[in-house]
Amino acid sequence: MDQYIELINPWWYHKDWETKDKVIKKWMNMELRWIPKWIEYISLKPFSLNFIIGPRQVGKTTGLKLLIKKLLNNGFSSDEILYADVSLLPDIESFQNLLFSLKEYKYIFLDEVTSLERWWRPLRGSIDAGILENKIITVSGSVSIKLKKQAELFPGRGGKGKIIEVLPLSFPEFININEKGKLPTIKIMKLFNEYEKYGGFPSAVNEKDIFFQDLIKSIEGEILRAGLSIKTSLKIFSSLMEKIPSAMSYQAIARDIGISYKTVEQYLEYFENMFLLKTVYWKDKNVNFRKEKKIFFRDPFILRAVALWTETEFNPSAIYENIIQEHFYRKFGEIYYFRNSYEIDCIAGDMKVEVKAGKPHRKYPKNVLVLDKKDIPMFLANL
Repeated sequence: MDQYIELINPWWYHKDWETKDKVIKKWMNMELRWIPKWIEYISLKPFSLNFIIGPRQVGKTTGLKLLIKKLLNNGFSSDEILYADVSLLPDIESFQNLLFSLKEYKYIFLDEVTSLERWWRPLRGSIDAGILENKIITVSGSVSIKLKKQAELFPGRGGKGKIIEVLPLSFPEFININEKGKLPTIKIMKLFNEYEKYGGFPSAVNEKDIFFQDLIKSIEGEILRAGLSIKTSLKIFSSLMEKIPSAMSYQAIARDIGISYKTVEQYLEYFENMFLLKTVYWKDKNVNFRKEKKIFFRDPFILRAVALWTETEFNPSAIYENIIQEHFYRKFGEIYYFRNSYEIDCIAGDMKVEVKAGKPHRKYPKNVLVLDKKDIPMFLANL
């Protein structure tokens, strides 16, 4: 145990520890690298229990290591900071022994906790026993759906801690990491052409096409860990790809592939909890949960990776509509659509936007903004 901990905390013994840490070394060698903004929101005041939640491959571990680097650069003692990759521990008893040995550390980072079943029990017990009093604990895991639910098992035990969602870069964030300051329209258009292909995952931004298989394997792994069927998942995704960006029902997908609509609903809910998809409900004055739904992919790279995985083509306009839907959802915390004699793809706050591949064939109400592909980059950059 002691040897394992020493190996993954190189800052204890080496001034040039960044060259010995694989995660930081990889980050430093990236062509395009940035310090994620979300690490600024992690509470560093005792007592804090922070939860870092997000899809696989989004850079949670890299963010934690960069926060450790920041603490050390700001003069914090290396002996106060401990990082543990819980996936390297053989069992829950080893995790419990680790927690009981943490009295001397102030900043504790527990990564990949969801690799151990019932990991939350010894952590909760250690907090209740006062072993972790006045500590700053940050917990993250790759199986985000589990971690999100398990965070709820710590009522009244979070102190000043926060639950932080880590997502791929939005288009405005993508602009900021590429260029600083005000950009000409032609440059923003060029960046959007890249963003619609590769999205905002750190590895996709840097490794481009190499990352497709890595993301697909991550999705498959999380589906298997949930006890769901890869074959059924492929069928559901394939049916979904053929229908987006149109509204659809669970029953329509179920008829396509010969399973119950309840199974479709269950799988889509799981994919949503994996941060792959988001369901958009119909809204006029009130939300109607029974009408057909729109379903969008939460990053362009996820959409393209799933298309490759299922060997299914999709309507190109889905990319543009999905990007705006995700942007609205992040900005307003809600997203709806409307369809009657005409359709409004994206409704959030006071904004109503219809995305068209070409010129609209009908008139829309004055409060509806109609965008085609060339309008979208500047609209998002200025929203």
